[in-house]
Amino acid sequence: MALAAFILPVAMMFFITGALYTWGIKGSYDTENYQLQLKQPMHSNKAWLKGLAEQELSNRNLAIPSGTAKIKRAGNSFYFEWTGAKLDIRLEPTRNLFVARLKIKKTDWHRLLVQLHKAKAGKAFKIYAAFLAVGLIVLFVTGFIMAWKISKYRRLLLSSTGLGVLLFIIMLGVS
Repeated sequence: MALAAFILPVAMMFFITGALYTWGIKGSYDTENYQLQLKQPMHSNKAWLKGLAEQELSNRNLAIPSGTAKIKRAGNSFYFEWTGAKLDIRLEPTRNLFVARLKIKKTDWHRLLVQLHKAKAGKAFKIYAAFLAVGLIVLFVTGFIMAWKISKYRRLLLSSTGLGVLLFIIMLGVS
């Protein structure tokens, strides 16, 4: 009971954001676009792009994103993307090699929760989410064991488990 009560708030966040995300409700961003004048041509060196991004965020008094920085390919070109819980950034080249486009996307409260759900947070929240997962497994397994020990519930338990497995397989097949 105490475990269920303790993890209920974060479980509700995961359940609600997951259900809404399934229907395309993801929250929104406040987006700002900038043109950056570069001293050297833009290139796809991750360390250089990360340093440039850090400098530009510092110039704007913004914290660096809590997620992972990546270089992504787009056709014959590339862009640098760094996502986090509160902030996403994207650096991309323009036709002029000495000019880069910087997009800074600040999350609204709903998108912040979605980003947490998508593991875009820092290490502390990731540990918290892992604790939630372990807690849910403990609750489900102990509930299963308690139902198994009461003979009048075994038939319902086995049929419910069987139906759950069958529905899961069907949903995998039709998806």
